[in-house]
Amino acid sequence: MRRKVNEDAAYAGPGLLAVADGVGDQPHGDIASRTAITTLADIPFTADPAADLTSGVAEISTRLDDLGREDPAMARMGTTLTAMAWDGYGFTVAHIGDTRAYLLRAGELNLLTRDHTMVRSLAGDERPAEGESAGHPRRSKLVRALQSGAGADADLFRHDAQPGDRYLLCSDGVFMFVEPEEIRETLVRAASPAEAVTRLVDLSTLAGGHDNATCVVADVVAPSREVPREPLLLGSAREPGLLARLTGFGRLARRPARTADAAAR
Repeated sequence: MRRKVNEDAAYAGPGLLAVADGVGDQPHGDIASRTAITTLADIPFTADPAADLTSGVAEISTRLDDLGREDPAMARMGTTLTAMAWDGYGFTVAHIGDTRAYLLRAGELNLLTRDHTMVRSLAGDERPAEGESAGHPRRSKLVRALQSGAGADADLFRHDAQPGDRYLLCSDGVFMFVEPEEIRETLVRAASPAEAVTRLVDLSTLAGGHDNATCVVADVVAPSREVPREPLLLGSAREPGLLARLTGFGRLARRPARTADAAAR
């Protein structure tokens, strides 16, 4: 089962991967997530992705505020956001809310982001086990998000990439219903990002997932490998008239030293 309105949005394209999920207990989450993703997609990223992402998050907040002022029904609408900007050697990550970024390296799965939820906040600096949060009655209660009328700063950090790395960005419709070991095994076994995306969404469905499930998967590959360059907008960010493709690819390289190919659903 999935919600009638898709409140997830995603982007996979040259230099940028991003997933956003509208805040569930507020109205118009689909508009909020679409605003976040389309705002970032319009940014001409430069050699300073940290500055670009910082200004992008600020622009998202401004646009959400403007929409809330223009239409009171949109006041307090909000979205989570996890975005990774590629600089040729690694990623700058901007994160707020409980969408997530994972790294699979040498067969080991690591969570790169920290959920801005009630449970995670109460846990302090020590990261709780995935299963502990899953059983908490307020596990999805957000303490930070991008919301109309309420400015919030995103976590911002840089992460060095290595050839062979595989990255997963996803909404809670995936990680709340697919066990960490299943995520790891899927990322290890999938022959391509597209295969990993399809399998993760299927696993969420089989587990009885009742939320929208959105993934972006990207591989760091050899510089000689050619990958498609066309960016892809998905979910609530899909432009009118864009073919409703379930998988697609985007080139993430800016420098010849590293390249990556990505799939999103």
